[in-house]
Amino acid sequence: MILSSVIPSPAADAAHDAAHETAARFRHGSYSVQCPTCHVPAGVLCLARRSVHTARRDLYRQNAKPTGLVQLLTGRAR
Repeated sequence: MILSSVIPSPAADAAHDAAHETAARFRHGSYSVQCPTCHVPAGVLCLARRSVHTARRDLYRQNAKPTGLVQLLTGRAR
């Protein structure tokens, strides 16, 4: 489903940008590695507006470390 078909365009644009900024801030997914295309460090948005370079995604997928939300939430409780 395309987000812009559900939410009007200005709201969809803001939501999309916020999702990328949040992922980069907390170094989630492909934002946890340096981009080999535009050479920005981990935790920084790619220089391409509103997208992640393919090389960065591929680098993350090669070295992805599985972490589950349940493990993160219950890890300190024990």
